[in-house]
Amino acid sequence: MTTTLTQAAAEPSTAQGATGTGPRDAVVRSVPQKAQRTTPVLAAGRRVASFAGSAVWKSAAILAFLALWELGPIYLASPSTRVFLPPLHEVLLAWGKLFEAGTIQSHIAASLTRSVAGFGAALAAGVSLGLLIAWYGKLNSVLNPLLELFRNTAALALLPVFTLLLGIGEESKISIVAYAAFFPVLLNTIAGVKTVDPLLIRAARSLGLNSFRLFQKVILPSAVPTIFTGIRMAGTASILVLIAAEMVGAKAGLGYLIVNAQSSFLIPDMYAGILTVSLLGLGVNFLLVALERHFSRWRTAVGADAS
Repeated sequence: MTTTLTQAAAEPSTAQGATGTGPRDAVVRSVPQKAQRTTPVLAAGRRVASFAGSAVWKSAAILAFLALWELGPIYLASPSTRVFLPPLHEVLLAWGKLFEAGTIQSHIAASLTRSVAGFGAALAAGVSLGLLIAWYGKLNSVLNPLLELFRNTAALALLPVFTLLLGIGEESKISIVAYAAFFPVLLNTIAGVKTVDPLLIRAARSLGLNSFRLFQKVILPSAVPTIFTGIRMAGTASILVLIAAEMVGAKAGLGYLIVNAQSSFLIPDMYAGILTVSLLGLGVNFLLVALERHFSRWRTAVGADAS
């Protein structure tokens, strides 16, 4: 009798479990569906919060510097010092006026034209000659003393020479930029080729690769990170040397803007030009880093496959 009652009591629950239509099963099924809806939203929110926190942390030093620039001249400096060190908002207002008048755009265009021309010439000559010097040992032994002599000669020290030989026009400025950017590219190209793993070269030769294919498939991909280190150094040098060259005998450019504002006692305009140079250099560096990542994607792919 007891066994019969137990089986009868168990039959409804067994039937509900088989059909899956019981109220308890409906609750259990609804919980994963709700979790599936909220999980992507929570994950996206966490990623956004993590990215925002990382961005604030990385920019904390810059924000502190900007706050000091804004508050320091007002509350810490004397009125006479504030004339020569205006707060940040006055500099930004001056930059806005220059932008509205179209002045800052014309100076940026003049500086970028000269910098890109000189940097491009240095890039083409530096990479080509660096590959030749690194590949042919005799050429390296012949040219290395001369290269060391010019490498240790400051570019700005030769600015009067370039001005005397080429005049005060565009040729002298582009040439001094090319000279300053040439040696970082050249030396890092040589170092990049020389640091290629010899086992890779032997393996490529054993597979029957000729010199051109060896350069294309082994040498250049392995040397790209070191070459781009020199390219980034050259990009910074091209801007800095150009600004100094534009301060002498130029009628346009950011260097001319800075020195002209200083001589005219337009101090906020002078700082606006300096701030523009800093932002321009930062933008060039970001662009070169993006190009380096693009040309070094094979390293990321190999690392992902290995892991």
